Amino acid sequence: MKIIKDIKPEDYQAILKRPFEADNSVAEIVKDIISEVKLNGDKALINITKRIDKKVVKSIEVSKDEMISQSALVSQELKEAIAVAIANIEKFHKAQLPDDVDIETLQGVRCMLKYRPLERVGLYIPGGTAPLISTLLMLAVPTKVAGCKELIACSPPEPSPEILYACNLLRVRLFRIGGAQAIAAMAYGTETIPKVDKLFGPGNRYVTEAKIQASSMGVPIDMPAGPSEVLIIADDNSNSIYVAADLLSQAEHGVDSQVILVATSQRIIDQILMEVEKQLNQLPRKEIASACLENSVAILVDNIEKAIEISNYYAPEHLILSLSNSEKYISQIENAGSVFLGEYSPESAGDYSSGTNHTLPTGESAKNWSGVTALSFMKTITFQKLSKNGLESIAKSIVTLARAEGLEAHARAAELRLIN
Repeated sequence: MKIIKDIKPEDYQAILKRPFEADNSVAEIVKDIISEVKLNGDKALINITKRIDKKVVKSIEVSKDEMISQSALVSQELKEAIAVAIANIEKFHKAQLPDDVDIETLQGVRCMLKYRPLERVGLYIPGGTAPLISTLLMLAVPTKVAGCKELIACSPPEPSPEILYACNLLRVRLFRIGGAQAIAAMAYGTETIPKVDKLFGPGNRYVTEAKIQASSMGVPIDMPAGPSEVLIIADDNSNSIYVAADLLSQAEHGVDSQVILVATSQRIIDQILMEVEKQLNQLPRKEIASACLENSVAILVDNIEKAIEISNYYAPEHLILSLSNSEKYISQIENAGSVFLGEYSPESAGDYSSGTNHTLPTGESAKNWSGVTALSFMKTITFQKLSKNGLESIAKSIVTLARAEGLEAHARAAELRLIN
């Protein structure tokens, strides 16, 4: 990790630049995949999967029998860990469910707002080197809490027994299709995969690009998701072992991930970086974490307020305040996906089992996007009921505004009710 001192606001953009770059070729490839799926449906899914993933898909949907038989291969220890995570995710997301609104803005003018679940949502569960069980839990459990009627998921061919167990447990329909073609299938529908009302889930640059293109065509998405990232704020009292472990827990995600340390003393920076080297050699994904660290920086600042200023500019997916008085700074945090307070709140707690959602905005989008909550799977409908007296009380306002906009029929719709 490069160490930066005397950082000025005009330096933020260059020093805090994310390591990934836009690739126009990805957009063109994804555009072609989406067009192929829209045109040829299931046949396109099978052909693209064979061409790109080198897998032959004989049955697109995973059967209930296969889920049950594969679930027997999952250890009891893992089943218990999944149960703990589900319970906490469910508890936290149930607490987020909002109350409906029913209010009289004037006597005889009643306005209501009602929350309704989305009917059918689609989840993308990445494949890769390990089964991302936690991603499925973080998306499927809030869907159930919100009351969505149907939940479907796509994951690359040969989903693991762990994924199949969780899908069966949470009553998720699973399709063995991955990549941009899976996003296209859920966004537009095929003979087998139904069209969804909203898309959720992380993925590689092709999946992310497919979500962005689907969104531009009117299919809602959770958020644009990119490589994982963490920013950690530390001081002289921070535990260097814990901070190093948190830096590495993000670094092992991928070579395009980014970790940033902002600390108030050179001594603690040196201690943390020494500990990073020590722990790095113990990791199975050492090469990946090491490559990530090359794109990462440690920044020396004079005080915590300056560290928070830098963090708010960077808008990290994960922010760790490794400080003994961390709650003191909550009101100063403006931009972050999820914040971890104190030395016993590792980022991995939020990734798996604390109850908060780990589907979070990345790439600076925490400045204008939120992480997934129960509300992500809901919509609102407003209702209004006016009595004649209520209409009379606002008729002048309605008529004046309507005619100011040149909309005579709007004005007459109110006036006629009061003279007939």
